[in-house]
Amino acid sequence: MPFFRQDEQLAKVAQNILQNARAKFPDLTRDKIALTWIVYEDPVIVNTGGALSAAEFWQYEVKGYSYRGVERIYPASIVKLFYLVAIQEWFQGGMVAESLELDRAIRDMIILSSNDATNLIVDVLTGTTSGPELSSQPFVTWQQQRNIVNRYFKSLGWSELESINVNQKTWCDGAYGRERAFLGELMENRNMLTTDAVTRLLHSIIGGVAVSRERSQKMMQLLKRSLNPAEFVDNDGENQITGFLGEGLPSNAQIWSKGGWMSRVRHDTAYIEIPNLSPYLLTVFTEGKDNAQNKNILPFISQSIVKAVSS
Repeated sequence: MPFFRQDEQLAKVAQNILQNARAKFPDLTRDKIALTWIVYEDPVIVNTGGALSAAEFWQYEVKGYSYRGVERIYPASIVKLFYLVAIQEWFQGGMVAESLELDRAIRDMIILSSNDATNLIVDVLTGTTSGPELSSQPFVTWQQQRNIVNRYFKSLGWSELESINVNQKTWCDGAYGRERAFLGELMENRNMLTTDAVTRLLHSIIGGVAVSRERSQKMMQLLKRSLNPAEFVDNDGENQITGFLGEGLPSNAQIWSKGGWMSRVRHDTAYIEIPNLSPYLLTVFTEGKDNAQNKNILPFISQSIVKAVSS
């Protein structure tokens, strides 16, 4: 069962926004964007410090809208949100010991979107390392180990997670050796996510029910972004506000988010609170080289959503 109910009013608003976006950005054809949008009405069940138990939390049906929300799309750095939850689960279960170095890597993975930090986390989660190609049987074992994060998310039993793949590292230049072999000849084993899957995972974090109340709070602290340009954390000339959903927000808004970008995709997932408005969660994926380079699409959609929520 989906974790939200499709709402007719939100559907009308979102469809109008998508239509306006396609008119403004001609490269943004119907098959180059996916969106999932959740609006929280009173009583707001998220960002409460984990006031609700998991059993109670999942009883609350939220209203939302999804456009192509089940389409599998290469997620770029959005996958780091899944590795963040997994490493907290491993800590919680005593599978991995916490350390200052792991804390540094987790922080850099989310705040800086560092690929190097992410790749250490993947090694720690899976007990595997990169390197030269492996002979047949060792490679089979290695692949089984690398799929442990997939198995963890499948074990949650969420329908939104059935089609995802989260077993690859994130690269600057690309994969080599056993990593390249693991991607498959046609890259068929690359990471794949849907906006519905990402939205449900972030929904669980801000709801305080991802791993545990305390672990969810830790993750929320890492995902908090400042809207003050003087405080933006830059990574290779990019930050996770400019060109993303945060750029479309009023200065008194609060945002918890994770962006993802590369040459052919630009994505963002964000939980947003604006005084006197219903809080909401928005995940937008855009594909295509021209759309990925365009830093105006996500802010335009974000500003349009703010106007809609305001009215």
